[in-house]
Amino acid sequence: MSRLDSAIRRLMAQRACLDLARDLLAGTPGHVFELGLGNGRTYDHLREQFPDRGIFVFERKISAHPSCIPDDAHLFLGDVLERLPAVTARFAGAVALVHADIGSGVTEDNRRLAARLSPLLAPLLAPGALVVSDQQMTLPAATPVALPEGVASGRYHMARTAG
Repeated sequence: MSRLDSAIRRLMAQRACLDLARDLLAGTPGHVFELGLGNGRTYDHLREQFPDRGIFVFERKISAHPSCIPDDAHLFLGDVLERLPAVTARFAGAVALVHADIGSGVTEDNRRLAARLSPLLAPLLAPGALVVSDQQMTLPAATPVALPEGVASGRYHMARTAG
């Protein structure tokens, strides 16, 4: 598969999983965390799908389209592994959705990052929260969610906490 085809499939899977998350989270209160802003496409989609929720973005360095940059109150700049612990007291148990598009293309680096992120996410998650990620997270208090039709196993991952 060409890298172009792979990117297209990843983006289609991402959109399908986030749209499913919107449906599954109807009636579940809580904020949205976007781990990695990139160029802002996913953040822009999240704003459309979750217009009444606080969407907080964690990004090392801003390089997004100007219309897709959150205001300072919703943006945490720096290393996500340092920033998440710094906001845990503020957001403990109040995050309904975490979207993490953190893959670098280096399998072992991705595994290590997902393993380090997973325990940082757990205390943030509200009852019934979803974690949607391009990497497999290890969340003992969460169960896998069936992927939307057309999304290949392993392409994206979804897990939900007990609610």
